[in-house]
Amino acid sequence: MYQRKITKEEIDQLDPILFSGEIVLIDKQEDVAPAVEELMQSEVIGIDTETRPSFKKGMQHTVALLQVATLSKCFLFRINKIGVMNEIAEIFSDKRVKKIGLALKDDLLGLMRLHRFQARNCIDVQDMVNEYGIVDLGLQKIFAIIFQRKISKSQRLTNWENEQLTEQQCAYAATDAWATLLIYEQLMRSEKLTKQEVIRLKAEELALQIAAANKARAEQEMQQQHRSKPIYTEHD
Repeated sequence: MYQRKITKEEIDQLDPILFSGEIVLIDKQEDVAPAVEELMQSEVIGIDTETRPSFKKGMQHTVALLQVATLSKCFLFRINKIGVMNEIAEIFSDKRVKKIGLALKDDLLGLMRLHRFQARNCIDVQDMVNEYGIVDLGLQKIFAIIFQRKISKSQRLTNWENEQLTEQQCAYAATDAWATLLIYEQLMRSEKLTKQEVIRLKAEELALQIAAANKARAEQEMQQQHRSKPIYTEHD
């Protein structure tokens, strides 16, 4: 069984890892069909998206980049330049090819805002990890728990709508999609907990969350009481 959680301090001690395969940037519509045709030959692919970060309340940008990875190759579709073409939508509607992601529903909804399609055979590793004793749900933490390697998140808040993406952005984006695929394949080779063990794990985690919430509430009440006490001076 894997460890349940990992701290930021523990992750910082791990060796970093980047996708070392071929990265293909697709920013012209005429290059989409050949890329999709190649991807559709795979039985399972990793999926991720990137969106330009917003630093203003209420402002939300649309998906800028779609990453689709095999174990050795990753295609980066610049959605802000080419849109979600029918060929791209077919990747998700094809029931033969497994699409693996993390928080995949958010990625799918972001793409569907640009082009409606029906998603089939999509698997979210967040829905799997509890069955293997893992409580953390973030990509960096799950990957660190399983592989004892660190995925950098340094490019996450960069501008994904830049005219040219940097090498660092491309490597980061490819790594995230590839990492979801690695996690899925490793979990499929691992032994699951029993149903009773999963139930106990969830119950213990819920108890810890309740205890932490109660502790935080008690500390907040003590601070409020301290602030509400009258201040006496020598003249009182």
